[in-house]
Order: sequence, then C-alpha cells, then structure tokens
Amino acid sequence: MAFHDDRLPPVVEQGATMGPRFNTGVLTTASGAEYRIQNHAQERLGANLASGLRNRADMDALRAHFRARRGRLHSFPFKDWSDFATARQQIGTTNGSAAAFPLFKRYISGGYIYDRLITKPVVATVLVYVADVLIGRGGGASQYQVSRTTGIVTLGATLAATTGATVEARCEFDVPVRYDLDDMDVELRTYQSHRWANISVIEVPE
Repeated sequence: MAFHDDRLPPVVEQGATMGPRFNTGVLTTASGAEYRIQNHAQERLGANLASGLRNRADMDALRAHFRARRGRLHSFPFKDWSDFATARQQIGTTNGSAAAFPLFKRYISGGYIYDRLITKPVVATVLVYVADVLIGRGGGASQYQVSRTTGIVTLGATLAATTGATVEARCEFDVPVRYDLDDMDVELRTYQSHRWANISVIEVPE
C-alpha cells in the first residue's frame, strides 16, 4: 500500500457528505451506569462521495480514481471544504536544540482543547513565524522546510539554536483517506446516467 498524491475533482469533494468519526467504547452496567472509553486518540474523517456526483464526467473521473487506488489498497489526499485551514497559531517554542515541530489545528470549546494533527499540509500555503517574524521556506540555516508526507516543520540550524522563541504557523491541509470498499456497484440508468449510491472513504491514521 502507498500514499498516492492524487486528489479527487473538487466538485466531487465539495458535494460529499462528511464529518469527523470518533470511536468510543460504552459499557452499561445492570444499574444503568455508563463507563466510556476513548478507543482512538484522534478522530477519523469519514465521507460519502455519492452526493458529489452530478454528471457522467464526474462518474468517469471517480471510476478512474477508484481503479487507480485499487479500491481500499492505496490512500490519497482529500480536501474537506468545510474545514481545510488553520489560523495562525503557536506550534512550539525553541529550546536551543529542537528543530522539528508538528503542524496541528487547535479547536477550543468552553475552555476544552482538542488538537488535530495535520500530516498532509498544502506546502505552498504554509507560513511559519519565529519570534513573530515570517520565515522563508528553503534549506538555509535561517529558513524552514515542511514535509508533505508528515506535516513536520523543520527549522534551519540558526533558528533551531535560539532559545525561547515562539514558533507559529498557518496553512491549508488535506486529509489522508482511502476508499472504505473494494466493490464498485454502479447502477446504469441510461447511457448518460449512472448512480453509485454508497462511496465511502475513511481517514487513514498516520
């Protein structure tokens, strides 16, 4: 299995039905009391692409994409058009030696915090600030690099050698997903009208 950096057509992504999926184990005792266990530390985005198909061209593009992924075998990037960017936020502080800082998106509700890891940033949109100064991307000692594969921001040697400097970032991001089925059950209504009722994809933990 591999990650294929090949996105679906935006119209298919935009029309999909999607949202976060958590996994919680619930044990109910005879008295009615509940015990809840968080099985997964992070959410998994889930989506049904069927609602994004509008015409024969969309179906043809999806058919080719599905075959190239071999069904569930290979993962690919998916853009959740309802939630695909972070605001500028702190991702770490320099300590004189640490150079690598993972990207994440922070959600705050009622004083509670949830940090969502980002492993597939859109590299061209990543902006990094050290001590409130916008840093250039590149391989220089006073620049940074970012991995499309892991979402790790790596500071150059000069920046990493500083102590107590706030590291901030903002970016757009994709989500690594795979098809959650190996079968393509398409209903042929007319030559120009095809229907595939359930086209589920699920985020791949990384």
